[in-house]
Amino acid sequence: QVQLVESGGGLVQAGGSLRLSCAHSIRTVTRYTAVAWFRQAPGKEREFVSAIGWPDSRTWYTDSVRGRFTISRDDAKMTVYLQMNSLEPEDTAVYYCAAGQIYHSDDYVRDDRYGYWGQGTQVTVSS
Repeated sequence: QVQLVESGGGLVQAGGSLRLSCAHSIRTVTRYTAVAWFRQAPGKEREFVSAIGWPDSRTWYTDSVRGRFTISRDDAKMTVYLQMNSLEPEDTAVYYCAAGQIYHSDDYVRDDRYGYWGQGTQVTVSS
């Protein structure tokens, strides 16, 4: 059983930055292991934000955050980070960390491919 705990959310003005953390308990990784960030805004469906794989830390981003957000991981701390810069009001959402074994490159963006989820952390960007 993998546990995921997000932290780092909060209220920030447009143009500001936040760093989200996802502390995980993944003990055994394979070349298919991935941790992703999804977000869900009020009244909208959950959407993919970014993902990172093992062992080479290959990354994926949705177009709306590419160049503003950076995903990374620290294996010694068993933590995945999402550095969010130049935040916009449209980034307001609950951000979820997810983990799973992803076997096809097209599947990184699919939330139904991830078997483990955190409880979420609220990010609010004011204009």
